[in-house]
Amino acid sequence: MNVTLGTIDRPYTHDPQKQAPMTSSTSEPCGSATPAVTTTGANISSQNRNREMQLMQEALARAHMHDRLREARAERQAINLVTARRLQRRAERASLRARRALAMAVMN
Repeated sequence: MNVTLGTIDRPYTHDPQKQAPMTSSTSEPCGSATPAVTTTGANISSQNRNREMQLMQEALARAHMHDRLREARAERQAINLVTARRLQRRAERASLRARRALAMAVMN
């Protein structure tokens, strides 16, 4: 039994150069878009090249989305940090006002 580590939708690795070339599956239904057996080597190499190109495009799109998610996460962290610092300054000013009010009440 042949064990496949990855599929087109979920490859084993995201690096297209490290992925094994795709081969036709014998479990595909009869009359499928890709024939299980081809008669010429040119068709096989063309088919593998098309699949490899598709995998490269998918890996590129996946890497692009990963970068976008990382940028969004970093931007959210920056916004949260700015908000936390602003709230900290506001709390410090409120604390100073309360101290002054308490000192004025004690003085009078």
